[in-house]
Amino acid sequence: MFRIVIGALGAFAMALPAMAQVQRFPASFRTQDVQTNGATIHVRVGGQGPAVMLLHGFGDTGDMWAPLAVDLARDHTVVVPDLRGMGLSSHPEGGYDKRTQAGDVRSVLTQLGLDHAAIVGHDIGTMVAYAYAARYPDKTEKLVVMDAPVPGIPPWDQIVRSPLLWHFDFGGPEMERLVAGRERIYLDRFWNEFAGDPSKIDEATREHYAKLYALPGAMHSAFAQFRSIRQDAEENVASMATKLTMPVLAVGGEKSFGANEAVVMRNAAITVTELVIPNSGHWLMEEEPAATIAAVRAFLLSK
Repeated sequence: MFRIVIGALGAFAMALPAMAQVQRFPASFRTQDVQTNGATIHVRVGGQGPAVMLLHGFGDTGDMWAPLAVDLARDHTVVVPDLRGMGLSSHPEGGYDKRTQAGDVRSVLTQLGLDHAAIVGHDIGTMVAYAYAARYPDKTEKLVVMDAPVPGIPPWDQIVRSPLLWHFDFGGPEMERLVAGRERIYLDRFWNEFAGDPSKIDEATREHYAKLYALPGAMHSAFAQFRSIRQDAEENVASMATKLTMPVLAVGGEKSFGANEAVVMRNAAITVTELVIPNSGHWLMEEEPAATIAAVRAFLLSK
């Protein structure tokens, strides 16, 4: 049934124009700062109904999810944090391994009075989303992972050899000095090389995120997100011994991770639905927002 529904919604969504500049969250969403174990997490909350948590990645903040959050808020309680060290959240010195950040997510949900939730992640958010589902399987209703590998989960050893992923080991004081004051140049590399069509990440979007990543401590924290990946891989290899049992939607951009997202997740979960978004590179919400929104909504509503 899900495949039939997603096909119908996807056909409708493909006819809609792609989103351009960063969309603001409406006034119906409230913002608050939640204290977790060693971090202050900036959160946007809106809507009513079953809870869904949206986790962003590098090059974005929680702002990326505004179009999806508005759509889902019609029948869900939508929670959109900035991950530890990113956006308007605090910049602690440590805790950037994804298991610790899964603890941040759990703390946010419990302090908002929410117990169970569907978890949606993109990029680094995918890594945190998997860590959350593995750590709190009985609290995770459904899992959506979007266009990113999961450290340690096969074929991780082949994926991580890609020359495009040199930034996984980039960081340290000298690298921070190189990027300081040049955050826009560094970020342009990701938007240009990982997009199917770089023009879909427009100037307003680039400027918006470049300003956030130029805030004090932001790039130091961003580098820490990647430099924890070796630890994440070790922890995920252990987690993989127990496969996830909740329904999983694995979404890849046709011009990026594609069907490989499902290949990865079938090594870590029992019930995996594969979906490739046509005409999109890595930046699904910026390149093909209508199709991505339709896919996530249909999966969350499916039985």
